[in-house]
Amino acid sequence: MMATPDHTRRQQVRAEADRPRNRSVIILPNGFTLASLFFGVFAIVAATRSEFDTAGLYVVFGGVCDALDGRVARATGTGSRFGSELDSLVDAITFGLAPAMIMYFAVLNRNGWDWIFSFIFTACAVIRLARFNVEQAGRAKKYFHGLPSPAAGMTLATYYWFSQTSLYNQTVVGDLNWTTGLRGLMMLLAFLMISNVSYPAVPTVGFRKINEILGTLVVIATFIGVLFLRKEFYFPALVCYVLYGLAKTVIFGLLDRRPRGDAPVIDDDDEPLLLAAAGVVDTGSDAIRHRSHRRRRRRRPPGSGEPPRGGSGNFSPPPPPPPIGGQP
Repeated sequence: MMATPDHTRRQQVRAEADRPRNRSVIILPNGFTLASLFFGVFAIVAATRSEFDTAGLYVVFGGVCDALDGRVARATGTGSRFGSELDSLVDAITFGLAPAMIMYFAVLNRNGWDWIFSFIFTACAVIRLARFNVEQAGRAKKYFHGLPSPAAGMTLATYYWFSQTSLYNQTVVGDLNWTTGLRGLMMLLAFLMISNVSYPAVPTVGFRKINEILGTLVVIATFIGVLFLRKEFYFPALVCYVLYGLAKTVIFGLLDRRPRGDAPVIDDDDEPLLLAAAGVVDTGSDAIRHRSHRRRRRRRPPGSGEPPRGGSGNFSPPPPPPPIGGQP
């Protein structure tokens, strides 16, 4: 009996899962995740001490660690369900609670009900991360469904940097009502995190296509801004990213189009194999075998002449019925 493609794929994934791995390599991605948690907690402590400049820097450090843990896990083949869950729990603190507390101590009125803005922002960040675990965790992705919590958190955390620059204090930008505007910004970021607005992931770098050239220019501009214009760059650049995804989704909606490359929800039949490929679940589980068999049965066209499950490969369709009344 010939092996089916699904059976061969499960054997390959099982062999990869059984391959011995260095314990230090397995711990490395989770070490970056816990470093992100360290910087998130430190940012909250700094905010309580009115050290808002330092608090914003710690949230940015947390963003760097958050970007590294997933890439290290994929590069070393050590991705797991535990790592995905840990990453989301840490992100809820580093990019949900910590930026909300920075806003509370730096901008919001502590004597009234302004703390509710911090609660709503944190709650939406938690909801967004829970949805990410269901829809996109463990998958290669070109788009995020909803504003990523690191982008939302760093947008709030780097506002104080921007408020200390000459671009803010000596231009018309500083004359805006930021005290009220930041409350609206927190609500906008919270809504976008739980929305279906698509946001691009890491831009593709290259010179063969227009989108690759644009991606290369974005990466170069980002490095220049981070190195030479740290305080002037982060907040405006993150606001542009937020508005870009919103504007692109609105325009595509008016044109009845949507970004391709990521389905908003994983199909029931594809989810176990995708998670198995990421090392999240055991490939030999009954659920995977049952769903794979159900998928093959549903996709088999009627009268295709396929042999029954478990039969030999030498199968021929039954002969046609004899003619009626002796007529050919």
